Amino acid sequence: MASIGWVLLLFLAQLHTLLSTSIAHHAIGGNLTHHPVPFLCHPDQAKALLQLKKSFSFSRSTTRLSSWRNGSDCCLWEGVACDVSSGYVTILDLNNRGLYSHGLDPALFNLRSLRRLDLSMNDIGGNIPPGFERFAFLTHLNLSNLGLYGEIPIGISKLVSLFSLDLSSHLDNQYICDPGPNNYIGAKYLYKSSSLDTLVANLSNLRELYLDSVDLSCSGEEWGIALARSVPFLEVLSLAYCGLHAPIHKSLSRLGSLIVVNLQGNIFMAPGLFPVFFMDLINLTTLQLPSANLEGSFPPRSFQSKNLRVLDLSDNPYLSGHFPDFSDTSSLEILRLERTNFSYARPMSSSNFKSLKNLSLDGNLSVDFLSSFGGLGSLCQLDLALVDSVSELGSIFSWIGHHKSLTSLKLFGCNFSGITPTLLVSNFKTLKSLRMVSCKLPRLVLHSVGNLVGLQTLEMTGCTTYGSMPSSIGNLTNLRNLCINHCGFLGPMPAAIGKLTNLRNMYINDFGFSGPIPDAIGNLTNLNAITIIRDPGDQVSGSSIPYAIGQLSELEWLVLQHCKFSGSIPTSIGNLTQLMMLDLSENSLSGEIPSSIFNLSVLHYLDLSSNKLSGPIQGFDNKVNSQLETVRLRNNTLSGEIPPSIFSLPVLRILSLSDNQLSGPIQYDNTASQLKEVDLGYNALSGSIPEAIFQISSLEHIDVSSNNLTGSVDLSHFSRLTELTSLYLSHNKLHVTDDAADNPLAGVTKLGLASCNITRFPRLFMDLNLIWFLDLSCNKISGDIPNWIWASWRNSIVYLNLSDNMLTGMQLTSDVLPFANPLQVLDLSFNILSGRIHMPNLSADILNYSNNKFSSILPNWAFYLSETRYFSVSKNNINGHVPLSICSNSSWLQVLDLSYNNFSGSIPACLIENVPLMVLNLRENHFEEMLPSNITTRCALQTIDLHGNKIVGKLPRGLSNCSCLEVVDFGGNQIVDTFPSWLRGLPELSVLILRSNQLYGTIGDIVEDAESDECFPSLQIIDLSSNNFSGNLKPEWFKLLKSMMEEFNSPGKIITHDISSFATFYHDFTEITYKGTYVTFRNILTTLTAIDFSNNRLEGTIPETFGRLVSLLMMNMSHNSFTGKIPAQLGSMADLESLDLSCNQLSGEIPQELTDLTFLGVLNLSNNDLVGEIPQANQFSTFNSSSFEGNAGLCGPPLSKSPCGATPNAGNIYKSSRHVDVALFLFVGLGFGIGFAAAIVAKWGRVGRWFTATGRAWRT
Repeated sequence: MASIGWVLLLFLAQLHTLLSTSIAHHAIGGNLTHHPVPFLCHPDQAKALLQLKKSFSFSRSTTRLSSWRNGSDCCLWEGVACDVSSGYVTILDLNNRGLYSHGLDPALFNLRSLRRLDLSMNDIGGNIPPGFERFAFLTHLNLSNLGLYGEIPIGISKLVSLFSLDLSSHLDNQYICDPGPNNYIGAKYLYKSSSLDTLVANLSNLRELYLDSVDLSCSGEEWGIALARSVPFLEVLSLAYCGLHAPIHKSLSRLGSLIVVNLQGNIFMAPGLFPVFFMDLINLTTLQLPSANLEGSFPPRSFQSKNLRVLDLSDNPYLSGHFPDFSDTSSLEILRLERTNFSYARPMSSSNFKSLKNLSLDGNLSVDFLSSFGGLGSLCQLDLALVDSVSELGSIFSWIGHHKSLTSLKLFGCNFSGITPTLLVSNFKTLKSLRMVSCKLPRLVLHSVGNLVGLQTLEMTGCTTYGSMPSSIGNLTNLRNLCINHCGFLGPMPAAIGKLTNLRNMYINDFGFSGPIPDAIGNLTNLNAITIIRDPGDQVSGSSIPYAIGQLSELEWLVLQHCKFSGSIPTSIGNLTQLMMLDLSENSLSGEIPSSIFNLSVLHYLDLSSNKLSGPIQGFDNKVNSQLETVRLRNNTLSGEIPPSIFSLPVLRILSLSDNQLSGPIQYDNTASQLKEVDLGYNALSGSIPEAIFQISSLEHIDVSSNNLTGSVDLSHFSRLTELTSLYLSHNKLHVTDDAADNPLAGVTKLGLASCNITRFPRLFMDLNLIWFLDLSCNKISGDIPNWIWASWRNSIVYLNLSDNMLTGMQLTSDVLPFANPLQVLDLSFNILSGRIHMPNLSADILNYSNNKFSSILPNWAFYLSETRYFSVSKNNINGHVPLSICSNSSWLQVLDLSYNNFSGSIPACLIENVPLMVLNLRENHFEEMLPSNITTRCALQTIDLHGNKIVGKLPRGLSNCSCLEVVDFGGNQIVDTFPSWLRGLPELSVLILRSNQLYGTIGDIVEDAESDECFPSLQIIDLSSNNFSGNLKPEWFKLLKSMMEEFNSPGKIITHDISSFATFYHDFTEITYKGTYVTFRNILTTLTAIDFSNNRLEGTIPETFGRLVSLLMMNMSHNSFTGKIPAQLGSMADLESLDLSCNQLSGEIPQELTDLTFLGVLNLSNNDLVGEIPQANQFSTFNSSSFEGNAGLCGPPLSKSPCGATPNAGNIYKSSRHVDVALFLFVGLGFGIGFAAAIVAKWGRVGRWFTATGRAWRT
């Protein structure tokens, strides 16, 4: 943003050089052969410039600085001007030359006579270097949009002659659908200054200061005072998007020479009144204060400047008042007041807006008010928000139609329902740009937009549409920019889009689109940018990326996220030689990464994360991929070693390869790297952490957690990483020590050292004053938690995980933890802590004290759960009651786990009736009395586990209103009731445990009560054992258990809740009978299926429909009074692993079909009336006699009696005991193509896979 004078001066300097050379030629008669003219350029200057050129690459062939040749006069080179007397370079202007390098070459600082230096609009990587203080004569410095980053060097503050300083960075809006201040919120600052006061303290001659998007968030409350004191003659002040916090200070009124003021986008600025002193600046031409948190009433006075051209107060919703007054409106060109609270009730006091080109208004607009602007003959851009003007919309559209110079129109919140297509087309026909935001667009109106054939830009954001995108969009053949953003279009993208052959930018972010991208997209050969993003929850899949996309030779930007693409990445993408941005993340792409991608020589950003890509990583070349800055390949199934070449990419800053299957060592030796982020977590990497990593001073983030890395790591190794803020070494085989004398982690805010063999709290932790995330779980730290943890970190810590250690005490004199900020996580679980539980004074999102030896808790503990969502004290020795205050103080609570303690008394009704609670686990306590019954449809419970208490009465019928219920366990209580057939309609109910109560009646009556075929549609585990159920089992019931009829081809998924942030901390578990004993299954998989009706008084035959339950793993009908034969259909239950029909009155032979159950590991048919020979095929030959004894009529192995057909000795026939001890079995496969193998299969065979499931460490 250098002044125009700079360009003029450069031209005059070049002209002066040419004239000087010409005069010299004439003085010697023009005879160049015999009278050579010496070069004006000083040799040292040429040498420095040539060295500088050598450091550059060029992204455009037309700007290769071809005139910069050895042996020629450097004063005649492109962008160079010299002092005619000395031959030293005074001007170097390389603005927007397509230069690319890996940092500024130090040769630049040999040009010490420079007065003007402009390197803006190029791509120079690396930290901004020191050395600028050498430019003692510099008056103009422009390093804007250069790609450099880091702290602004102190040398710039010593340039006392500076007239203009431009270090700004601007967000590139080329590929953004709706540019606006919110787009800058997530933008990464490049330059930063810890003190604006220090930067400008010596720059008293400064007239122009451009620091847009420079991080000034640490400049404190007095940034305005610093400017007023140090740069009194400032004319241009531009601090847009700088992260300023303090409001605009009145001291800026002393800068009376201000012409341009731009403070937009400082969204964190403290609220303040409009600075009235700006209205007194008589030279003011530009005032931009959008998103500056202005509030209150706008001053009812006029701007004194008669040259005001730009006034932008938009995006200050609490700024109110009447329309601003102006002393002279004739020069006003831009007026933006949208998203404010101005009133437009009265007409304009002036109608002389002859220069107005850009007008933006919202609120209760009327045609009368708009007409009072007079004839807006220059108006070319109009933004109107018409939320309150629906009745006048037609008249306003007619007013718009009278402005023939208008080419750009943006409408917000318009309801087009009453607008005829003819009215729209006739008034909008001159438009080149139409943007509609949050509008209601009927089908006919939307179709008529296709008749606005002059449109070059069309945007629809957040609009209400009906049906599919109309094919009439293909009529807009002049269209260059198309944006469809969250409009709810349904169906496929129309093939007519292929007619938009002039299209340059296409942005489609809409959850309704389905099906493939039409091949006709290959016709859009002028496209520069494509962004297509669909709804992450969209289930449509199967389409592939069209191969024709490789025909778009001009494409620079390709983003296809969440599109559910499958198949391989088309190799044709390698044809896109201009591509700088490639993002195919969050799809289902498979196969290897095509080598053609690595031939894209100008690629800056590559993101293929969250797909199903496999194979090795290969193909990176530090010459071909010399411009690659970001590589994200995380969350795939990539394998093999990480190629060393990837670490040699010269400007690579972000490398994310986590969540793959990569192995081998980290082969890294590039100490000159520009890397800022390295994420290699959740792989199978081995070896030690390379020493070279500890030399990369630019590193800010390192994550190598959850690998197989070994060796000793001293935290002092990180002392050179002065920019480091995040370090994750967790879950390897590392031995972390802290022998450092100083604090090498002073700037670290996030530190993951879980499972690092740490035996004590490192001393250096005492000085981690900025730490807010710390994970020391799964180490060997013993003794007390030192008091300095609570003292040193009380102002910073937000996440603290000390679980899985051997901690015994907390060194606290108070029962309250003295944190200054609310916590996200405090996890002290799995230690040996005892005594009373200490609660944080400001609550916490997640509190986990489980698996300790705590014996008490504060009587009013619920008071400290005001903002807690997860609270667990499971498996301690706590006595007492649950206070009723939990009903009023715990309105955010979603998970409450008090299991395995000694709580007693009644259960507060709100815990079951409360809306937000999702998991209630009170298992194995001494709660008593009846359960509350007033449960409404607002119930959010997903798990309720009251197993092992003293609950009496009936099951609460209101549970049928809990439509999200997945796990219900009321086992081991004293409930007297019938079978809860009223739960049959719950769509998610997977586990129902009611054993060991006093339930009675029949089970099959559910069929008679059912109103539809939906009956326990998701049920996979049902345990009704040890009750008083009687009667027959009705065959129809088992036909309805759909979830047990599905054949599974995978190990299944863990039953999860809609509480993803608690996944590491809470896991559902269940206990069911397996092999004659109760077995605990932690993490219930969707493939774990079981039916246990044992120890009841059921009778009749076992229904043949059991055979339909082909995915059932465990079936226990023992200790009932079943009669008849064992159904041969049970042989169809191919996944069955445990079958117990013992202690009944079953008769007949053992069906030969049962030998088809090749996964059967436990079989108990003892104590029945079975007869005949015991089958010997497959698994049956592995069972011992205990599986069959007590059946007088059975014969053959493994029974130790006479062979079948022989007359047995009556004295040897006896009735076995009905008490059977089922031992671990040896899984043996015999012959029949299986071979012979012997193994004890994870204690209990294939089911062992349910016993272990590890959650990832919760990270931010």
